[in-house]
Amino acid sequence: MKFTPAKLTGSYEVDISPIIDDRGWFTRIYCKNEFSQIGHSKEWVQINHSFTTLKGSVRGMHYQLPPYKEIKLVRCVAGAIFDVIIDLRKNSATFLQWFGSELSAKNKKMLYIPEGFAHGFQTLTDECELIYHHSEFYNPSFEAGIRHNDPLINIQWPLTTTKISDRDSQYFLLNTNFKGI
Repeated sequence: MKFTPAKLTGSYEVDISPIIDDRGWFTRIYCKNEFSQIGHSKEWVQINHSFTTLKGSVRGMHYQLPPYKEIKLVRCVAGAIFDVIIDLRKNSATFLQWFGSELSAKNKKMLYIPEGFAHGFQTLTDECELIYHHSEFYNPSFEAGIRHNDPLINIQWPLTTTKISDRDSQYFLLNTNFKGI
């Protein structure tokens, strides 16, 4: 695996190296030894799989509050998405900055998201599937989010939004009183 530091401190784009032959390919998407090179030592306690039907749909921007902050490893296994993270860590040099990367079944790239980040994505094709590894159990009492079109963050989504859940469209807008998590 190749770990390329992303624009936001502690996040990485992860490229895998499939072994290809006339049958197809095989690759590893996680190795404890390799991930320890970037300081990852937590256990993955949950693995989730999502399916989104319509191109232009947005899911996010989700995060969990302390003490349930989580690390995520995200991979698109069908279709293509624009994956976005926002640094919400108070005292971080990249506080309230966002980073986006295209993840697709074709490029096989993953995104490693440290604790203290909001995460979401927009589908670039119909019928997208994602696999998420989580270092913390889902806890609805500590769930939070930021509106995907928050003007303070100003994410440059590649497409017009076609679908978004009621919950995701009703998250609060940030203001200067937001001090981070």
